[in-house]
Amino acid sequence: MNFDLTASMMCANYGNLEKEVRDLEEGGIDSFHIDIMDGRYVPNYAMSLNDMRYIASVAGKPLDVHLMVEHPNNTIELFTKELRKGDTVYIHPEAEYHPSTTLQKIINAGMEPGIAINPGTSVETIMEMLRIVKKVLVMTVNPGNAGQMYMPYVGKKITKLLSLKEEMHFRLYWDGACSADKILEFAPRGVDGFVLGTTLLFGKNRSYGEILKGIRELRF
Repeated sequence: MNFDLTASMMCANYGNLEKEVRDLEEGGIDSFHIDIMDGRYVPNYAMSLNDMRYIASVAGKPLDVHLMVEHPNNTIELFTKELRKGDTVYIHPEAEYHPSTTLQKIINAGMEPGIAINPGTSVETIMEMLRIVKKVLVMTVNPGNAGQMYMPYVGKKITKLLSLKEEMHFRLYWDGACSADKILEFAPRGVDGFVLGTTLLFGKNRSYGEILKGIRELRF
């Protein structure tokens, strides 16, 4: 069964970030998830533009940049000019007055446009944007902090989005509290990728290659 695995780099060891990137790539990671937080849209600060720029400079695999910032339309060019063609940029539709304008800027820059959907955001409120984006990132926890508990009611939202994937032509990704049992349940149903953080990938005293191999060999 094919599904993407992306590393949540806010959980990485910043004592030797280049080694983390190299080890993850050698271990078989598909992409690097970059969480940018402004302390306003979410009550936390996480990775910075400089962090993203550095990872983009040393990584061979794509970047998935998740902008948890207010009014990303005002600063979107700061991010897109540092990325490579084909990298993904997610915005939160609630963070912008006219999110489709911001998505068009991402498209014009040659990036993959995506939206991130909070647990409290209904599918109905973002229906038209599903026709624009290439990826949908479903937050199964409230955004802003690593290590939170999964919110079970998000499963019904994922079911609804899965029913729209073929018609709307988007790929669906899981972000938050991603455990092996969630991959076992939702990958066969059509979720295309999973963001891996402290639950499965980081801080386990095992090589990334061993961990990622184990995930891909789960018995479905």
